Amino acid sequence: MSSSLDAINRDFSENGFSKNPQALIEWALTQGERAICTTNFRPFEAVILHMVTQVRPDMPIVWMDSGYNTEATYQFADELITRLNLNMVSYIPKRTRAHREALEGPMPGIDDSRHAAFTQEVKIEPFERALSEMRPDVWFTALRAEDTPERAKMQPVSRNSDGLVKVAPVLHWSAKEMYQYLQAHDLPNNFDYFDPTKVEEKRECGLHLQH
Repeated sequence: MSSSLDAINRDFSENGFSKNPQALIEWALTQGERAICTTNFRPFEAVILHMVTQVRPDMPIVWMDSGYNTEATYQFADELITRLNLNMVSYIPKRTRAHREALEGPMPGIDDSRHAAFTQEVKIEPFERALSEMRPDVWFTALRAEDTPERAKMQPVSRNSDGLVKVAPVLHWSAKEMYQYLQAHDLPNNFDYFDPTKVEEKRECGLHLQH
């Protein structure tokens, strides 16, 4: 299995598909019947959302809404949902933010021993619930190698132990290329973004390391 994925990634790289994510998206959609695209409405997220919906307009767009997003992020999300007519499927923690904070106080910092449990509650568990209920066989994500050292080691196409094909069409795109795509398609952006499970920009929350 790994050798075939290596061949796929090499083929896409050698044929210049890293500069043509649309071709990778079209190929990936032939690999399964239940494709999803996850989003967190962070900076440049309009790029992947526009790309996948150009190929499949009704693709489910899955958002794990932690309840800790900035006002600007929620406003950006609503704008994009309307603009691209996104087929949104939102997953939220089993407890609201108000409920959790009434019992446990504000969000714990990353040096707090409770932070791992917090991440599990507001991001990992909702995502695993989405996988269990939606049972996707292809998963599109906006991961980019520039984001973190861990992501720099990833491949555009991978497969987890459950057989889920994970596809990162813009993995090797630079911030400049992302910006140029936004400009070319007159898409909005959002830089007022905060992920409570990562806190630091170059830190992994664990979701993409586990899945």
